[in-house]
This record gives sequence, structure tokens and C-alpha cells, in this order.
Amino acid sequence: MSQPRPVRNTLPVGDLDPFVPTAERPVRQRPRALPYDTHIEPHRHPWAQLAYCTRGVIQVGVTLDDGPETTYVIPPSRALWIPAGALHAVTVLEAADLRTLYIEPSAIPAGWTGCHVLLVSPLLRELIGGVDTPRNLSQPGRLPAFNLLLLDEIVHADTQALGVPLPRHCGDRRLRALCEAVLRAPAEQARLADWAAQVGASERTMTRLFREELGTSYQQWRTQVLLAHALPMLARGQPVSQVAEACGYASDSAFSAMFKAAMGQSPSQFGGRLSLTI
Repeated sequence: MSQPRPVRNTLPVGDLDPFVPTAERPVRQRPRALPYDTHIEPHRHPWAQLAYCTRGVIQVGVTLDDGPETTYVIPPSRALWIPAGALHAVTVLEAADLRTLYIEPSAIPAGWTGCHVLLVSPLLRELIGGVDTPRNLSQPGRLPAFNLLLLDEIVHADTQALGVPLPRHCGDRRLRALCEAVLRAPAEQARLADWAAQVGASERTMTRLFREELGTSYQQWRTQVLLAHALPMLARGQPVSQVAEACGYASDSAFSAMFKAAMGQSPSQFGGRLSLTI
């Protein structure tokens, strides 16, 4: 007989009144310490937000009106911009200190209607921590200047293609079945033709469906799956060799090459930066 699954710690969104951004205070911070496996139920806001954690790893699922549901894994060196009105939910993969910024619609940068994964510079990290501090609130003229600098740093932060899009439930069932199979076994090194045969489709058909429904190739999509699988393990301090094996790589060097091509740094460098931020 199978064991019952542990009950996830599900949290409601909670009282947002103390953190609602206004024209006078267009950027607000909501700090929260969240234990492992906490799940914040799906919700949406009329304002934009920047999800960032100083410690731990979070997974954010976002659904935009004109696109598929996309899952993002966000460690402390990254932050996720979520546009106003987007449906999103959060799962804590490693106990996290979450620092969420809420941005009033009039302060949202022009054209920022989609999700963006930002590389958090030391300056941006300090600016996020400085929102709503007594010093900024007590000195006349300081808050507008602070917010301008913060928003400018967000706009000019380096971005990264990091996210796993998933087919809509109303989309092709074969594509969804294939994606779910890969997510269940990310270390499986099967070719697209092998996965396609399992769901009763040709490789050519699945290649077309990846492009049409997810806007990406199978190989690019699978790389994102592997990164989402690897990032929490690296955040826990697991050796690169273990992470590489868990991702289906026969050698550390091959895994490191994939990781560096996608993330701009080696797995060991990435893990070292995380340890400095904790």
C-alpha cells in the first residue's frame, strides 16, 4: 500500500493592506520567512511585483493571459518580475527569506508586461533591502530619489532565459503527456523521437507542437527542465558530481558545460556565490 503524501503547508495570500503600493509610496516591500514546502495559493494583484529571496530557493508558477503556464526556480542570485494581473503561485523548495516588492501601476517600466528573470547585482540587493526603511521615510525628498534609483536598477539589470513553460490543459494532450513524462524523469536521456513514440506521435509532430504551443525547441525546453532540477540541489550545497548524475550526465564536465552555457557561470561558481549571499 502506498504511503500518504505529506500535507503541504498551504498559505493564503493574507492581509495585503499594509503593503499596497500607492502614488505616494509606489514601491512597497513585504518580507516573509517561509519554511520548506510552503505553498502560497494562486492569486493575482493589480500591481506588478518582484519576487526575491535573500536565502533559500522558491518556485514560482506564472500564467499570463496570452501564454502558457511557466515555472521559474529562483535562487538568491536571481529575482523574478511578475507583471500586474498575472496569476501566480509560490512553492518554497528551500526555507526562504522572501522579500517581495510591490510596484504601483504608474511606476511600472514601459513595456514590462511579461515575466523577467533578473540577475541581482550587489547594488540591487541592497536597494531591495532598503525599501520602507525609516531613513527613507523620514527624510523629505529621499524616498522619490530612492525609488527612482531602485526602478532604474531593475530596468537595467541583466536578464536570463530561465523558466519551464508547460502546455495549457486545453492544448494538445500528447505534448502535455510528453512534458509531464520528462518532468517525472529529468535524468532520462531519451531522444525526442523516443518520447514521441511513447505518446503516440512522430518526432516531426512533437517538434512542431513545441514550437507552436511553447515557443521553443524540445532541446531548449529540456535544458530549462534540467536547470530547474539542478538549481535547488546546488543551493543545498550538493557536490557538482551528484547534481550532474541526478540530471543524467555521465561526466561532470558535460554537465558543467551545459550549465555554464545557460547560466553564464560554472556550477561551482554559482554555488559559491549562493554561499556568499546566505
